[in-house]
Amino acid sequence: MRPALAATLTAAAGPAGGADLAAARTQMALSLGWHIIVACLGVGMPALLLFTEWRGLRGGDDDYLRLARRWAKTVAVLFAVGAVSGTILSFEMGLLWPGLMGAYGQVIGLPFALEGIAFFLEAIFIGIYLYAWDRLSPRAHLLAGVPVMIAGVASAFFVVSANAWMNQPRGFRLEGGRVTDVSPWAAMFNPATPPQTIHMIVAAFMVSGFATASVYAVALLRGRRDRYHRLGFLVPFTLAGALTPVQIVVGDYAARFLAGYQPTKLAAMEGLTRTGPNAPLSLGGIFVDDRMRYALEIPSGLSLLVGYSPDTVVQGLDRTPPADRPPVTPVHLCFDTMVGIGFLLLLLSAWLAFSWWRRREIPRSRLFLWPAAASGVLAVVAVEAGWVVTELGRQPWVVYGRLRTADAVNPAPNLWAGLLLLVVVYTVLTVSTVYVLRLMLRARPVAAPQERETP
Repeated sequence: MRPALAATLTAAAGPAGGADLAAARTQMALSLGWHIIVACLGVGMPALLLFTEWRGLRGGDDDYLRLARRWAKTVAVLFAVGAVSGTILSFEMGLLWPGLMGAYGQVIGLPFALEGIAFFLEAIFIGIYLYAWDRLSPRAHLLAGVPVMIAGVASAFFVVSANAWMNQPRGFRLEGGRVTDVSPWAAMFNPATPPQTIHMIVAAFMVSGFATASVYAVALLRGRRDRYHRLGFLVPFTLAGALTPVQIVVGDYAARFLAGYQPTKLAAMEGLTRTGPNAPLSLGGIFVDDRMRYALEIPSGLSLLVGYSPDTVVQGLDRTPPADRPPVTPVHLCFDTMVGIGFLLLLLSAWLAFSWWRRREIPRSRLFLWPAAASGVLAVVAVEAGWVVTELGRQPWVVYGRLRTADAVNPAPNLWAGLLLLVVVYTVLTVSTVYVLRLMLRARPVAAPQERETP
């Protein structure tokens, strides 16, 4: 951060107590951690919904249409609660971080404005899709769901591009501590936008697929092996499983991007202390006294991943002042958790693919079905861990290299009160959402008679 801008913001905001900074960060973490689950489902489930409706209409298949009916109700509930949690986040950006929005709001306002437009389009068409199901022709109704899917993906892109800007700030100049020559488009399409948006959107489809499939995996474990439940498992798991190797490749691309643009974050992810070639890849372990302890090290592994050669020089934490380093142990362990879950889900996906290739059926072994039932939770944990790496790995910067988090926080006292209120709100919202979804799960949806005819 430039000294002039830092001084201006600090003078405007006043000193922020450590407890209030912790409260603001905890509140933001809780809000983001809760919202990201619902947001992922909101991005991926419309695609599953449209596919099942299309297959049902194409072949007059009642099982596919029953799945579409049930998943449509789920999408409606998730959209409603996602709107609530998203609104809370939008208020928190201004209330908790006035130093960020006051100085850089004009730079990153564009993706938030576009996200708002996408949200309203999604709201309009999801209303048409849900309430005109029996009033439109089957083909028109199916087409009405396409904007819902597109708007959901667009919303994810716009929001993540704003976060990408926080990692790679572009589209402005600083003159005398003031932001000038603002280019919102350059800010939105910053160098971090491609790896972050692709990684997040693919993750959203994976979470939707594995989470939906896990519900039907539980039913299969309980002996419900009729075609309806098999399709309910097979369709979303196939989508998520097909995307898993893609996500691993995208994750490798994102990690190599960090080597050039955020080397301190990459060093924290791997607990790499010293800069140089033959950088090891550390699995597990904790960072104590400026070194990784109890880790399984793969010699030259990180150099090979970054530059495909053991001679590749990888920057370590020794190039970054201690005050500018993120907390290494949580960043490293969360990164390992995300990667480990990704390879476990890849193994499950390969198991299903092999079984389908051999016998054209889902594996019946409980050794497969138990982890398949847990795959939804595992996918969510992987996404949460990935966001911890993204956000915590950028610390102590809220805008990388420009604005420290401590300088952006609201200086008002007693921010803990807001955190406590938020805990109550999200507790009520969580209980209500789970209760409604469980009621819907127990109800057996029946396809409308006219839907059984091929259009």
